[in-house]
Amino acid sequence: MIAALICVLSVAAFVQFLVTYCHSVVAAFGKTELSARVREVAGMGSRDLAVDDFARFLQLIHLCPEHNADRLEISAVKTYFAFLRAVGFVFRALVPSVASWTNRELLGCSHFAAVALDRRMEFTRDLYARQASIL
Repeated sequence: MIAALICVLSVAAFVQFLVTYCHSVVAAFGKTELSARVREVAGMGSRDLAVDDFARFLQLIHLCPEHNADRLEISAVKTYFAFLRAVGFVFRALVPSVASWTNRELLGCSHFAAVALDRRMEFTRDLYARQASIL
């Protein structure tokens, strides 16, 4: 019984840490403006960012060479996105304010993915420029 209680408390503490960490990462990336290059690559045009864009941005991120600096953040926000989807689904009918908060956070996750894609594209461009200068 004590072991189960310790396990439940540990999982709850981990979830709380994950939510706090991801919320801070998403908020930090939310201050960055989306570049026209990302909008063009993602096929967004002039439309606003949507929650459904997250998956597309992740696919585009995985096409770029991996940059170790953002791998942990992308994995954490991907998990956070799935968690928020589940919370939004469960509480949509019960607590509308939680549903609206999750929607705002999901939009923040999409913005994060767009900024991460922009950074990966910049890293790729720099990598190719360095390789071209060597040759």
